Amino acid sequence: MTKKLLPLLALILSSCSIFKPIPQPKAEFRGFWVATVVNIDWPKNGNDAIQKQKADYLKILDFYQDLNFNAAIIQVRCAGDAFYNSDYAPWSRFLNGKEAKEIIEKKSLLAWMITETHNRGMEFHAWLNPYRATFDLKTENLSDSHDFNTHPEWMLKYGKKYYYDPGLPEVQQHMVNIIDELVSNYDIDAVHFDDYFYPYTIKNEVFKDSMSYYNCAKIDQSLGDWRRSNIDSLIKKSHDIIKIKKPWVQLGVSPFGVWKNSTTDPKGSDTEAGQTTYENLYADPLLWMEKGWLDYLIPQVYWSMELPVASHRKIVDWWSANSKNTNLYIGNGPYKIRNNSDKAWDDKRELPNQIRYARAKSAVEGNAFFSAKSLMNNNKDILKLLKRKYYKNVALPPVSRSITSFSIDSISLISNEKSHDSITLKFNGVERVRFAMIYASNLTNKKKISIKKLLLKSPVQNKKEIKFPLKAIKNKKQLALTFINYYGIESKPISVHLNKTN
Repeated sequence: MTKKLLPLLALILSSCSIFKPIPQPKAEFRGFWVATVVNIDWPKNGNDAIQKQKADYLKILDFYQDLNFNAAIIQVRCAGDAFYNSDYAPWSRFLNGKEAKEIIEKKSLLAWMITETHNRGMEFHAWLNPYRATFDLKTENLSDSHDFNTHPEWMLKYGKKYYYDPGLPEVQQHMVNIIDELVSNYDIDAVHFDDYFYPYTIKNEVFKDSMSYYNCAKIDQSLGDWRRSNIDSLIKKSHDIIKIKKPWVQLGVSPFGVWKNSTTDPKGSDTEAGQTTYENLYADPLLWMEKGWLDYLIPQVYWSMELPVASHRKIVDWWSANSKNTNLYIGNGPYKIRNNSDKAWDDKRELPNQIRYARAKSAVEGNAFFSAKSLMNNNKDILKLLKRKYYKNVALPPVSRSITSFSIDSISLISNEKSHDSITLKFNGVERVRFAMIYASNLTNKKKISIKKLLLKSPVQNKKEIKFPLKAIKNKKQLALTFINYYGIESKPISVHLNKTN
């Protein structure tokens, strides 16, 4: 190589982002949505036997565990139905083949799903669609116990679906009852709402809630402000009942990515979105953050980095500048990869570049992918890139900013036993502990525990011991043990020096 080429090579190496180290944060939300409506992701068919549905669910979990993801966002309410035994909704036809059909062995399925999710070191976020009552107009498929039939006064037809009227106080209370039931009966980590509050606007069609507006709105309150106040009320009431029943359970919302365009409000983003979350869906997540009603927000920023009308880069910048009092994660759309009119998605680096951009923003603490199957069957080159450069290490979910006064109790190690293929650690003081963390470690001269790479994240769930394969620690002799409680708070490390094989 000539001396003249050396400066040029140095310039190329310093200017190309591909050669810069990619941050590997210890704490980062890594979520994936599992859409169950019309069996998008799971189960593949409502008529499948429970054994197949369980096997298919585990395939999804195992895939994302291998990618070091830490949060499963599972749709358990699609359209006035339920994926669990409920007093307020019939069994979903997407789970049991026919609505309200009861299959005895599936009555414990959700509890099993939650346990298996926790067993893989992941949080379980129960995703509900609050106000979509039907997925189509085939109401003959609805059971007698569906709200469409038991409370027709709650229903409004719009487009090719029926919706609950969000303006009715009894509808809001019904939704709060559903959340209360779910949080009280299941060991979930979060309740999650998607972007469907009021429906997306359909041209030349009216959402006919004028009667409830007339009866329920305050004097001089505009239709838009009244509708937003209804969604505000749902969010506040949901937050309140969750924190009363289980204060460690989080409330998260995934709104449409554009709050407002700057053409209609100077505070909006530099975008030209055809619909916005504030003006069309009547949702105001800025207010919810200001009031402290949320633990996290995941705006759906499903556009490519430089799309002119709605640039992923500009929208991430906007949410980063306008988020407060809550954790901010970014929703990404890998379902568009090599399957969209926007040819930017043909580039294998589009999604990785979005992850890199999010990590460069101090206000952003993670990402979530829609939907689960998007990376499972195709695009192996992108998957390989993500695993090798972006998700090569385990990460912990961030602690909610609302958690300020809770700590983790003192825990002590009683013993550790090493066999030819596994290690068993016994300890006490593990009430309300969710996971145990095993780190590579060493002791300094001052006996201070030094934590290195996270090797393993194992569920505890009030047991007095954990057992894990020897291969998981990669021949390390000095380890550090910590615990994470239900609030996501990590304890101080405990030193573990492995005994000889028994």
